[in-house]
Amino acid sequence: MKSDSKDHRRRSIRLRDYDYAQIGAYFVTIVTQGRKCLFGEIVEAEMRLNDAGRIIQTAWNDLPNHYANVEVDTFVVMPNHIHGIINLIDLPVGAGFKPAPTNAGTHHGLSEIVRAFKTFSARRINNSRNTSGAPVWQRNYFEHVIRDEASLNRIRQYILDNPARWEYDRENPDTTKPEPEYQWRMETVMGASLRSGQPRGVAPTKNHPS
Repeated sequence: MKSDSKDHRRRSIRLRDYDYAQIGAYFVTIVTQGRKCLFGEIVEAEMRLNDAGRIIQTAWNDLPNHYANVEVDTFVVMPNHIHGIINLIDLPVGAGFKPAPTNAGTHHGLSEIVRAFKTFSARRINNSRNTSGAPVWQRNYFEHVIRDEASLNRIRQYILDNPARWEYDRENPDTTKPEPEYQWRMETVMGASLRSGQPRGVAPTKNHPS
């Protein structure tokens, strides 16, 4: 695998003054420290998870058990990053016969939930490897507010297709022909343009520190 000293962190397109605790769907990408391929490998366009990858999958699925206002949607573990959709919802009125989540009664924002996912998963991976405190994730993460059902479905498909596109993935340390940084966004905007009859193109984005 090629060594690369460049900083490959994704640029944030976080919206200034947007409340990331409000109800809605959010597309999230988190990359490993140094883009190290820690979670498995792509074989014949399918992701083969190793033990660390399975820990990541479990930590993601476990989020609603800790946060009452969270539902997890489409998700994929890649060799050195994850893509997923987090839905922030209204707090449930009553727990019924189901055990209440750890943080029942509190509405948590996206950044807190992502931070918890990174912490939970990194701790479990380090415990399994006896590498206490070793960095697993980059400090920052990427997020995008999903505005409508059409964008939601296109991003879902992008996530599902990710293993088959690994050869062109910008996070792949060995790629020689990376796709555009916001390929998922281009496909979403192009789809909207086709429906509306407007010219194709990528909407302007704002860059802010995570």
